[in-house]
Amino acid sequence: MGTYSRIVGTGSCLPPRRVTNQDLAAMLAGRGLETSDEWIVSRSGISARHFADDGVLSSDLAVTAAQHALQMAQLTPDDIDLIILATSTPDYLGGFPSTACVVQRKLGITNHCAALDVQAVCSGFVYALSVADSFIRSGMHKRVLVIGAEVFSRILDFNDRTTCVLFGDGAGAVVITASEQPGILSSKLHADGRHTDILRVPGHMSGGAVSGSAFLTMDGQAVFKLAVSVLEQVANEALHAAGLQAADVDWLIPHQANIRIMQGTAKKLGLPLEKMIVTVDQHGNTSAASIPLALDVATRDGRIKPGQLVLMEGVGGGFTWGAALARM
Repeated sequence: MGTYSRIVGTGSCLPPRRVTNQDLAAMLAGRGLETSDEWIVSRSGISARHFADDGVLSSDLAVTAAQHALQMAQLTPDDIDLIILATSTPDYLGGFPSTACVVQRKLGITNHCAALDVQAVCSGFVYALSVADSFIRSGMHKRVLVIGAEVFSRILDFNDRTTCVLFGDGAGAVVITASEQPGILSSKLHADGRHTDILRVPGHMSGGAVSGSAFLTMDGQAVFKLAVSVLEQVANEALHAAGLQAADVDWLIPHQANIRIMQGTAKKLGLPLEKMIVTVDQHGNTSAASIPLALDVATRDGRIKPGQLVLMEGVGGGFTWGAALARM
């Protein structure tokens, strides 16, 4: 019998500081910019997000999420033999040492397990999940900690009201173990580098200084148009690979970027909105953390039950996109 991978624990972490649309409107008013709760909700579905305090890093949020996932899985940190962490906001410039290695240290893991970061922006968790599944199926690893962690508030331009209202900070984690029973049924990943310019942080480090901008920039209309198209396509690819149809899906967990993109994708797949997990209203767009955050929320509140089929899909800068189908 072949070896499969299965999600056996979920965890999440949101920074304590909750920032409502009203809070953000007051902050932007001090910069001479106008926005409102109505304006933000109508365009994104977001009512609030969480921002990390000064000094709190992606690794700090990741560790808390990982600890919760390990507790659910009834495993200790040293039971883990691989850490894969998806982030666009690593602890260190240049991304090294990897934030995964920092998490390994902060968790107190001493077994010399492998640790690496994955960079696929908002698709990062689906990419990392697929990599973990492949490692387990190959027999190379048996217990993998997969994390998405972001402090996007550090790269937001608060003089740009069209982007700074959309993003938040947080982390989500899952523990995946080898199993005789199928868990992760399929995954499909894609990228199209021709669209690198529509969502990026365009700065470069040179001689110890930033050349260009260190803030996130986005062509919202271009991202919206591309996202709805590719998310439907990749979801159907993952379903086809598993020999299933959209009607078999119990829960859709899309990347929590924009409620209109999420609803558009569900509609194209023929899924009722009642089957879609929504956290974007309270979390904002937490990039690589958004899917595992939503997965943990819905697992812990009892909506997602053992044996149910969950379709996860993400789209992000790169331009990257992917989907994974999991039996819980």
